[in-house]
Amino acid sequence: MDVSIRILITGGTFDKEYDEIKGRLYFKDTHMAEMLKLARCRLDVQIRTVMMIDSLEMTSEDRRLVLQNCLKAPETQIVVTHGTDTMVETARVLAGAIKDKTIVLTGAMIPYAFGSSDGLFNLGSALSLVQALPRGVYIAMNGQYFEWNRVKKNQELGLFEIME
Repeated sequence: MDVSIRILITGGTFDKEYDEIKGRLYFKDTHMAEMLKLARCRLDVQIRTVMMIDSLEMTSEDRRLVLQNCLKAPETQIVVTHGTDTMVETARVLAGAIKDKTIVLTGAMIPYAFGSSDGLFNLGSALSLVQALPRGVYIAMNGQYFEWNRVKKNQELGLFEIME
């Protein structure tokens, strides 16, 4: 029996575009469908765009909206694309309220639209991990997964690591 996976889009570097005229990054549409097609994904996924914002601009209300979407989703396996800067904060909110689902947050350090993004790899990892890990909230980045409360983003190195 195939189990459906919910993918919730929140924005982050994952989905940023580059405006060559103004020299800035911005949001247009999610690249999720294109990424799944490129990856030849054969999973039954349900995609919902919750918001398209930089995680540094994410408010408590935005995090509650992500939480509500996770709670309302009939699926027990959920992948959340999210900006890396405040991913752990959102994971904390989800873990505080959800015990009966497996939720994996993932993101990218380089926008998918740039062509050299880590986003496709991170998405594939998250989709695999959400099927294999026990109930709980996790972060998946660069081939590793972390329990939400044992991880931090190393801003200087631009990677996630276990919290000491």
